[in-house]
Amino acid sequence: MLEGLPPNNAAFVMRLRCDEDRARAVADLVVETFDPAETAAAAFEEKSSTASWAATPWMVEIYFGRAPDEENVRALVAVAVGEALAQEIEFGRVEQKDWVAAALEGLSAVRAGRFLVHGAHDRDRVKANDIGLEIEAALAFGTGHHGTTRGCLSFIDDILKRRRPRAAIDVGCGTGVLSLALARALREKVAGGDIDAAAVAATRANAVLNGAAPWLRPVIAKGVDHPALDRPGAYDLILANILARPLRRLAPSLARIAAPEAEIVLSGLLARDVPGVLTAYRAQGFSLWRRRDIEGWATLLLRRTGAAPAKLR
Repeated sequence: MLEGLPPNNAAFVMRLRCDEDRARAVADLVVETFDPAETAAAAFEEKSSTASWAATPWMVEIYFGRAPDEENVRALVAVAVGEALAQEIEFGRVEQKDWVAAALEGLSAVRAGRFLVHGAHDRDRVKANDIGLEIEAALAFGTGHHGTTRGCLSFIDDILKRRRPRAAIDVGCGTGVLSLALARALREKVAGGDIDAAAVAATRANAVLNGAAPWLRPVIAKGVDHPALDRPGAYDLILANILARPLRRLAPSLARIAAPEAEIVLSGLLARDVPGVLTAYRAQGFSLWRRRDIEGWATLLLRRTGAAPAKLR
């Protein structure tokens, strides 16, 4: 997984070798705790020519735009890995190189239904019936390795198996993985926007890289506050993979742009966030239809009517 900081702004790094579960736990804890505009987390299996796959240690790397408070960071990480292992944390400066590309070298392609999110080094893994989504390493600060993105992609795949969305929007598009998936599958325009200009630039670059530029032209916007996005009652598929607090604030505006038959896919949620988010959307007439939990992160599928038939994990 790799989530967080805009490209090449990282100046400081924290590293820790541990097993996969604890590496992912530390990365998730950092994503939840720190400002994503200032901090990024990467967890990956280290390459080894001698150790077996099961014995190969994992590395978790935390990148900071500013010098971190090492004592506080160590105490935070100890929550996930224990005091003893936290003492093995190493802090340092980031070398003058593309840290994102270096982190992505250790990441394998990620599948969600027919979608395969991959880097340039895994192009040969895209099969004939796959929809490959290549994320440019030099631009990425959000990939399909995170549980929230995988949850959203899996719901998109489910939805496309039973219907063809008429009008879709990706609110808080990040690097554009979700809107890119829809644009590649539908070959039709998908609306999208993000408050961060770097995110919008990354989405546009990824659209060009994947041959989807004619259908994906995101804008800089806070929520849906932009003429290209704010279309009352227009969208029958709404995607928002952000965080709990902004998702609650966005509930009225997402309900306003939703068509009567709309489905809303929400993520960026820990288990404890789900009740509050559902309360906000129930007030707008939406109910939980399905839920997926991946690596401690919840993804919700909402509809205007009906109750959830099953909880998926």
